[in-house]
Amino acid sequence: MLKQDSRILIVGLGLIGGSYAEGLTKAGFEVGAVTRSQESIDFALSKGIIASGTTEVTREYVSRFDIIVFALYPHVFLSWIENYQDYIKPGALLTDVTGVKRSVVYKVQEMLRDDLEFVGAHPMAGRELYGVRNADCSVFKGANYIVTPTGANTEGAVVTCEDLGRALGFGCISRLSPEEHDEMIGFLSQLTHCIAVALMNSKESRHLAEFTGDSFRDLTRIARINDGMWSELFLLNRDELLSQMDLFIGKFGELRDALAAGDMDKMREMMRISTERRSYFDRK
Repeated sequence: MLKQDSRILIVGLGLIGGSYAEGLTKAGFEVGAVTRSQESIDFALSKGIIASGTTEVTREYVSRFDIIVFALYPHVFLSWIENYQDYIKPGALLTDVTGVKRSVVYKVQEMLRDDLEFVGAHPMAGRELYGVRNADCSVFKGANYIVTPTGANTEGAVVTCEDLGRALGFGCISRLSPEEHDEMIGFLSQLTHCIAVALMNSKESRHLAEFTGDSFRDLTRIARINDGMWSELFLLNRDELLSQMDLFIGKFGELRDALAAGDMDKMREMMRISTERRSYFDRK
């Protein structure tokens, strides 16, 4: 169970880390931050997003906190654990916001001291902007939050991680294994970003902006992408993402073949299935 007097440290004060910090501060927790940019620390302090912050990872500071949320690129997260886990207080709970799990959760759990526990989590919310200056905890309200426990986790730690999601305002909190998570995320998130990127690469579109309607804007909203982060996530989930891309290419090929053959019945059948399945999301 999440205790109200828990001190929470955010490592990586970007958009999601900053939004976590803002939301948890508003929920009444004492929130600190470690991040590379002093400008980010100064901004977050000036806006009351955090109670304290530093650009230096020190034992004195890190050991103050009961819960640590890592909002870092996967390779940076793993490096941080390797270099600084000795600074963490015994019994602390660690969690994250990382968009892939199989390649992160098990490695972190293998690396950790016996008196620490890591429970993976993934907030299914965000914005196509960067940095703590664009932090906005309202993006979590009603959104989905996935916790990815393994056999190495205790039920109490998993529940505390779920409570963290509730404190941030998430609407649907689910448990998936790291493998189930990566399959779902490969389809629901990574594939959709691939489609948006491919679409924007299909035509030079500067001259098209004055003609477009909402359909193109909606479909390509996520094409404004952090290339460093997303390319790393794609590669870490490569086998699953390739499987989902092949699934999409197959269905796109069916639609193209129906069009080429003038097969209206097939096209209408696919459109009816599409309409029905999309309605499930509307009901959510």
